Amino acid sequence: MEHKHIYDEQGKQICCSLEEKINQSTEHHSDDDGHDHDHSSEEKSTFQMFLPAIISFVLLMVAIGFDNYFTQSWFTGWVRIAWYIIAYIPVGIPVVKEAFESIRKGDVFSEFLLMSIATIGAFAIAEFPEGVAVMLFYAIGEIFQTLAVQRAKANIKTLLDQRPDEVTVLENNVAKTIKASTAKIGDIILLKAGEKLGLDGELLSDTASFNTAALTGESKPDTKAKGENVLAGMINLNSVCQVKVTVAYTDSKLSKILEMVQDATAKKAPTELFIRKFAKIYTPIVVALAIAICVLPMFFVADYQFNDWLYRALIFLVISCPCALVISIPLGYFGGIGAASKNGILFKGSNFLDVMATVQNVVMDKTGTMTEGVFKVQEVVFNSDFNKNEILQMVNALESQSTHPVATAIHQFVGNIDSTIQLKDVEEISGHGLKANINGKEVLVGNFKLMDKFSITYDIDPLSIVYTLIAVAYDKKFVGYLTIADSIKEDAQITIDNLKALGIKTTMLSGDKNTVVQFVAQKLGITNAFGDLLPEDKVNKVKEIIAKNETVAFVGDGVNDAPVVALSNVGIAMGGLGSDATIETADVVIQDDKPSKIPIAINIGKQTKKIVWQNIILAFSVKAIVLVLGAGGLATMWEAVFADVGVALLAILNAVRIQRMKF
Repeated sequence: MEHKHIYDEQGKQICCSLEEKINQSTEHHSDDDGHDHDHSSEEKSTFQMFLPAIISFVLLMVAIGFDNYFTQSWFTGWVRIAWYIIAYIPVGIPVVKEAFESIRKGDVFSEFLLMSIATIGAFAIAEFPEGVAVMLFYAIGEIFQTLAVQRAKANIKTLLDQRPDEVTVLENNVAKTIKASTAKIGDIILLKAGEKLGLDGELLSDTASFNTAALTGESKPDTKAKGENVLAGMINLNSVCQVKVTVAYTDSKLSKILEMVQDATAKKAPTELFIRKFAKIYTPIVVALAIAICVLPMFFVADYQFNDWLYRALIFLVISCPCALVISIPLGYFGGIGAASKNGILFKGSNFLDVMATVQNVVMDKTGTMTEGVFKVQEVVFNSDFNKNEILQMVNALESQSTHPVATAIHQFVGNIDSTIQLKDVEEISGHGLKANINGKEVLVGNFKLMDKFSITYDIDPLSIVYTLIAVAYDKKFVGYLTIADSIKEDAQITIDNLKALGIKTTMLSGDKNTVVQFVAQKLGITNAFGDLLPEDKVNKVKEIIAKNETVAFVGDGVNDAPVVALSNVGIAMGGLGSDATIETADVVIQDDKPSKIPIAINIGKQTKKIVWQNIILAFSVKAIVLVLGAGGLATMWEAVFADVGVALLAILNAVRIQRMKF
């Protein structure tokens, strides 16, 4: 039976429940996609997950009632023991099985082993109710942990449903439904209102309005015109439109984003790595101390009772279980990644959340970062000795070899490229411009540094003009220049204000003309600004900041600024939807080009780190207090349960807070 996903204007699916969507994503996701997806717990309903604990709880309560309130003559001896064993089995056997599995894999001192020893030991000294209760509460804690992890994954899980499994294509003007993965480049997709696009493509209809929330976190509709690119995951909001497929299913922007987010948890934060290493050392020490608590008093205590000291050792084991740290800390980071993706910010690993929390300097490019990157030619000032139209056609043909926004502006101004112009020996000179031979004569198009490099004399002062200048030379003679202007992004000002409120220093580095850079910087209130920079100059400026032992986040396009991105502590790419290379090179990708997401990303990093350290301090403090009380015989198994399961649940609840925060 064909199943189509229908969406409302906010991008929410209105045909399936979240649980169904998770199950569908499991079915549709191939097994050989290179990712390890464990859906076993997610395939069970919440009731199924709690059922063993419910059975165990009912049997335990009945047994405690028979022991203390409704005494029965038959509830003694082996009957009583058997009853408690049956109550233990639903929650205890899975944990004991996990302990053996861990030992078989070489992880001897796991939390499963600690809980198994503690509860079986309680049975050995006839503390049956406490043995069952400890394992029951531990099992309940594990279920809540699973539910919390599922919730933390929800933002990312919904991304798995952003690519429809089927698309409607037109073959000889006949609509035909096929698997999205089998669609070929050049196919025409018929996209109805309310449907999601399955592949990247070019809009063939005159106009269409799309909801891009799944990709950018931006709920405001985005209207596209004929010829513009549209991406997999966008929802068509109004009339039926046609899209020509331009990118294979597996190479779409959304596919790359999904891979990046799914792989993000593999890159652990230093705190997370420390806790993992700590747990591996800490657990064997705890087991050794528990044995010492049980055995050593034999040599120092006159009225030594083995059962009493074994009970203290078992309490010690329960308290010391590191699950509160081992679960809640990764969950905190995962929650941070989920909260960021919900806001259209993609972190490539939890380690970058930590770095963003400590950023002291934000160094940014100008074009496309703080400005729109949409240039328009303002005026053309050419020497009257040259044919203006002829030179403009040459410039247009040469700029067609570049992907720079300036080239787009010139193309829009001049129009179609003259196919009769033959370009030879085309060369892009980094930080300067373009050079080629046309009709056997040299043509130079770029900044005035390009003119200086080739010893072209000119009679104007470039510094006297605020706009960006594109100088042109033909046959070793200066032809003139074009002025090009760019507009500042509407949220650029609030970005700088928010960064200053966070106490972060701002610097703008640009290869653009210094007068333009200073004009933009002054308007926005950016502390330091430098123009006329080559890529190596940007590297040197960032090195100067790093030399002061200050952390740097560089914001740029992630391609031309690759050396600076590599040098900085964290590279942030603007316009992740516009460049495949951006997604590959940056550490953090802001998907909707909005610089205001930079302070949001920093805030998410700070809140994540704050929550993680709250959990570490909470767990260690409570465990340390109850450990001392337990070793001294002042704490019972019930206090031990709180120190373990109770603290774990509190830490988990604290960790999931970040998903509800507004940034």
